[in-house]
Amino acid sequence: MFHVTERLLLRPAWPEDADALLRGIADETVVRNLARAPWPYLPEHAREFVARGQDQRVPNFLMTLPGEDGSRIIGSIGLGKTETGVELGYWIARPYWGQGFATEAGRGVIEVARLLGYGKLEAGHFLDNPASGRVLRKLSFRPTGKVARRHSCGRGEAVDCALYRLDLGDETLVPPMAA
Repeated sequence: MFHVTERLLLRPAWPEDADALLRGIADETVVRNLARAPWPYLPEHAREFVARGQDQRVPNFLMTLPGEDGSRIIGSIGLGKTETGVELGYWIARPYWGQGFATEAGRGVIEVARLLGYGKLEAGHFLDNPASGRVLRKLSFRPTGKVARRHSCGRGEAVDCALYRLDLGDETLVPPMAA
């Protein structure tokens, strides 16, 4: 599955993406904010990520930024099943922080979730990562008022995580792609 936003091509990972993926995610500052990525993030982790199969009901995308020298992988975003529903998750390589890419890609994946027929999405961020909370609120996710302990593989411990929810039935919630 592919999706195009104003500046990004969201696409599946391919085996030849392993080295570029590794360059983007093998940063402790990035990995510490993720639940499932281990630290240190090694070449074999990148190879496993790009080799795994895709479930088209919960797609995962590489965020790629087209350019004259081809496309650059700047992060990853996707949907995942949880015990209570479907969750949005993402990461952005540090050189691309603060440029609106997470919000733009998030809008694209929310469009995909609607097309797939989902009525709601869940999301969360570790309390010491308020930037991710700002992204979620820009995407019209609403705080549930709950904080849960979630294991962070990168930190090797459970961390407090603020929980959010988005009702996809209200199409007026997510602002259009305009910057």
